[in-house]
Amino acid sequence: MSIYKNGQYLKNNPGWHKGDSEWKAERIKEILQKNNLFPHTVCEVGSGTGEILNQLSEFYKDSFFTGYEISPQAYELSQRINKKNISFKLENILNTNVSDYELLMMIDVIEHIEDYLGFLKKIRSYADYKLFHIPIDLSAQTVLRSTPILNTRREVGHIHYFTRETALESLKDSGYTIIDWIYTVPSSLPTHGWKTKVVNIPRKMLFRINKDVACRIFGGYSIMVLAK
Repeated sequence: MSIYKNGQYLKNNPGWHKGDSEWKAERIKEILQKNNLFPHTVCEVGSGTGEILNQLSEFYKDSFFTGYEISPQAYELSQRINKKNISFKLENILNTNVSDYELLMMIDVIEHIEDYLGFLKKIRSYADYKLFHIPIDLSAQTVLRSTPILNTRREVGHIHYFTRETALESLKDSGYTIIDWIYTVPSSLPTHGWKTKVVNIPRKMLFRINKDVACRIFGGYSIMVLAK
């Protein structure tokens, strides 16, 4: 976890993925509306720059949002947001006494946590509903090529790798009940190297035809999971 506190992660990822926040917030709204959920108290664990909460606050104007972040650098970036219904805390949520949120979100977080199963079990009581965004890093092509997994490990700090099935089973094993899930398509697929650019062509074509098969063969997508 030291890379998130000593500035190394920000050095590797300038902006802390702020550019991805808008499309992630749109998918969050999509799955919440689909399930008729309009939470009034929302917390995000690993809130980064705070931009996802900032985007959501424009839609859920009567809700209150709290972001928890362990990185001083990311927390500092979040301080540019000054809204009455958003607050940010430089703190591990497990060190707090607050546990009555309507919705707890972990957006691209569990793949970074060493004991992610233990963490999932501990936070389960912190909110009525939980929302996870989990990248599908494991696929046939990432196993065959190996380079994509290693790049993901070095560049964005993923230390756990999931298929759709193992991600959902991990949540179930941690005591969660799955309510709904959807695939999410990033605003832009990775384009590192000519091999990745070539793979993106059949990846996009197959995803339009069969999402499950596309993810098993090529990966490159994520799932948004709503649970209790």
